[in-house]
Amino acid sequence: MINNRISCHRPVPVFLLGLLAAACRPGVDQPEPDELALDEVNPPFSESHDSAGIRIVENARAAEGSRLAWRIGPESAVSIGAVEGEEPYLFQWVRSAFMMSDGRIVVADGGTDEIRVFTATGTHLVSWGGKGQGPGDFGNLYRADPWPGDSVVAWYSGNYGISFFDAGGRFGHSFVLRSDLARWMRPRPLAVREDGTILSVVGEVADSLQVEIWDGEGRLHGSLGRQPNEELITARGPRGHAETVPAAYSSELVLAAWGDLVVASPNKPYEIRAFRADGTLARIVRREHVPVAPAEADRQVFLEQRKDMYRSSVDASTRQRVSEALLEEQIWPFLETFTLAEHFPAFSTIMADGAGHLWVREYDLPREENPVPLWTVFDPEGRVLGFVETPEGLDILQIGEDFILGRAKDEFEVEYVQVWPLER
Repeated sequence: MINNRISCHRPVPVFLLGLLAAACRPGVDQPEPDELALDEVNPPFSESHDSAGIRIVENARAAEGSRLAWRIGPESAVSIGAVEGEEPYLFQWVRSAFMMSDGRIVVADGGTDEIRVFTATGTHLVSWGGKGQGPGDFGNLYRADPWPGDSVVAWYSGNYGISFFDAGGRFGHSFVLRSDLARWMRPRPLAVREDGTILSVVGEVADSLQVEIWDGEGRLHGSLGRQPNEELITARGPRGHAETVPAAYSSELVLAAWGDLVVASPNKPYEIRAFRADGTLARIVRREHVPVAPAEADRQVFLEQRKDMYRSSVDASTRQRVSEALLEEQIWPFLETFTLAEHFPAFSTIMADGAGHLWVREYDLPREENPVPLWTVFDPEGRVLGFVETPEGLDILQIGEDFILGRAKDEFEVEYVQVWPLER
């Protein structure tokens, strides 16, 4: 839970963000810059090119306990959301949120299928869309993202429909990404690139996924081909037949837009592969990392998490309680056949910020206490700058040049969209 939350009815103007950052203490305990040795601030690195001309950057890990001299905190400057009150402030399911160039904050609420727009200080302006099948309506709104020219793009209906709105919320056009594959294998949009193209994947549970780039009219712009994804095993299904499933703590393909490049890398080992839009590999960024092997106790943690997820998903889909006997007799034995991957993932999330830096979140080992999320920050060339901590309980959705924006929940599971000042 995040304390000292500022109510959406008493917001702090955005122009105060810099003052807040400069005047307040750090949001987490961090060494002062003059306490850090030079190699802790800028870990050693080396650069080379392979025979194909691909640039390779090898980085040391930042010193244990060191922190980059950037400051976040100590509390959110803007917090949108409420336990009770006016409808626009009552979020049912925040799927995504971002700040536009003029400071407006856009929130995609999956519960109401609305795109809600707020001022920079958190006051509701207007809501777009809603449940329906007409132009500008949504069925199962998945997320919204900024589009060049202060426009907004949204995807919905199982990620397949894409609609565009101008800066004033006027509906422009929509389309569905189509390929030669069956409908259930249609490309799924994931992110917008700065040049106004859309990053997507094709595939379900598999050891590889097809990564593609589409333009704003639904035309294929480029392809990265098939990229490695999960580590698959064979498990005994609930009805006794064999099923192919990911191993416990399997790798997973992580995708992100990074300037004019596309990051497409499995999250083990610690290697970030960045491609050009035409699918050629441009850069490989590595960081020193010691692989950790999971133990049987970690498998038990994994099983308990999967049991909780299975209960929730089945309950939500059937709208009724599933008998405990069914779970005990079929589902739990199925989960028990899952085997462990050889190593834990090296990282969990990759995000590019408004200044072109790459933030890579360290993987949280299941039986270790991690009070706050820890990120390794790389400069635009792929060199490690150091570690940065972000507020506990804040799911980061956007990192700007002087702010981070994320989703948080209170002790009652009420959702809030928050802006925190970032001083570099």
